[in-house]
Amino acid sequence: MIATEDSFTNWKTREEIAESMIPIIGKLHRERDVTILLHSRSLVNKSVVSILKTHRFARQIAGEELSVTETLPFLHALTALDLGPSQIDLGMLAATYRTDDRGLSVADFTAEAVAGATGANKTERRESRDVVLYGFGRIGRLLARLLIEKTGSGNGLRLRAIVVRQGAGQDIVKRASLLRRDSIHGQFQGTITVDEANSRIIANGNEIQVIYSDDPTSVDYTAHGIKDAILIDNTGRWRDREGLSKHLRPGIAKVVLTAPGKGDVLNIVHGVNHDMIKPDEQIISCASCTTNAIVPPLKAMADEYGVLRGHVETVHSFTNDQNLLDNYHNSDRRGRSAPLNMVITETGAASAVTKALPDLQAKITGSSIRVPVPDVSIAILNLQLARGTSREEVLDYLRNVSLTSPLRRQIDFITAPDAVSSDFIGSRHASIVDAGATKVEGDNAILYLWYDNEFGYSSQVIRVVQHVSGVEYPTYPAPAA
Repeated sequence: MIATEDSFTNWKTREEIAESMIPIIGKLHRERDVTILLHSRSLVNKSVVSILKTHRFARQIAGEELSVTETLPFLHALTALDLGPSQIDLGMLAATYRTDDRGLSVADFTAEAVAGATGANKTERRESRDVVLYGFGRIGRLLARLLIEKTGSGNGLRLRAIVVRQGAGQDIVKRASLLRRDSIHGQFQGTITVDEANSRIIANGNEIQVIYSDDPTSVDYTAHGIKDAILIDNTGRWRDREGLSKHLRPGIAKVVLTAPGKGDVLNIVHGVNHDMIKPDEQIISCASCTTNAIVPPLKAMADEYGVLRGHVETVHSFTNDQNLLDNYHNSDRRGRSAPLNMVITETGAASAVTKALPDLQAKITGSSIRVPVPDVSIAILNLQLARGTSREEVLDYLRNVSLTSPLRRQIDFITAPDAVSSDFIGSRHASIVDAGATKVEGDNAILYLWYDNEFGYSSQVIRVVQHVSGVEYPTYPAPAA
């Protein structure tokens, strides 16, 4: 009984500490555009229990639980600094402080670690950047949720409009309802109201104009007060430069495609090749969900071990492109009932690797099977390495990549022995390494990579949009190169 009471008392104490962190995190975000992270996971707008769970999750990847009693002093230290827009990872601060042997106080160590975001070094806050969503399907609505969530102080991305084909009666009401409730991703976090008279959806104070059009060349966005906007085309209707250029209308400065681009359109996987985007580039593709899932771990393995060749087998959740029941379809097999069958199909992800990793000489092949689950997929990456290694070495390396490398927002790491696909719904990482399933023998490594092909991919798209808009603020402490 005593042990039980001690555990409960400890929990209540940690609850109280986590509760005290919430207003500090919120104030930093609203007033200074500072996003507080814990091992790459945002703590903004999170509940007490979510903050505690995020701290506990560190046990699975770092080997021990991170306590709020350890991170709170760093949070207090941040409030005393003249911070500019940035992302600050409390988990990284705590981890690096543990290994620092100079005897610095938490305040002095924190000031040094985030010096690039303070005083004369800090990034100036920018005006908000308008964003337009062309299409409002599965990806479009998740992008809307993320954009609304990240509005923060109003100095980041602002969702100004969505463009859709007009449906039957109560079109806006139905679209707002689909944004409010989602069978996979749950309820929208906030409030949504509809202004039918002015064709607007108002979500957490964001006034989103609904524009009806089936022809990009017919829309004048400046008529709605939209200027210098980034348009995200999530219809997949146009995929080459000529087609996507139709979006470059008055008020639109750049176009981002949420599908693999064709021809000379850049295929970008954030964290890997987003630095290839030139300031004057107007048309960009975010490639596919599967490309985003396999390219970051493939780059990580190639950088450390070298990759001679590889094959990726994707076990992918079904999508709207398939039929609910058997019916005619232009593609082979996809006409068969999606919720009743496993369906062999093709994937362009393997061939897209060369666009994202042009220096990789290895030949990568790929194939795919659609399976009867509505979200979360797994990519099995079978690699022949340039040198022999061990399972333990590979797992230690990938764990560290997920914690401290520039790819830590793309690659997550899980050691849970009973993890299944639904556990990864809502993951914001491009892919999650399943440590328990990893196989390594000599120069052969087989990685099992989970990914939320809807939400994780949408998070990657938002990162690209933040980068091209200039509101992707630096992260401190800086990740290891």
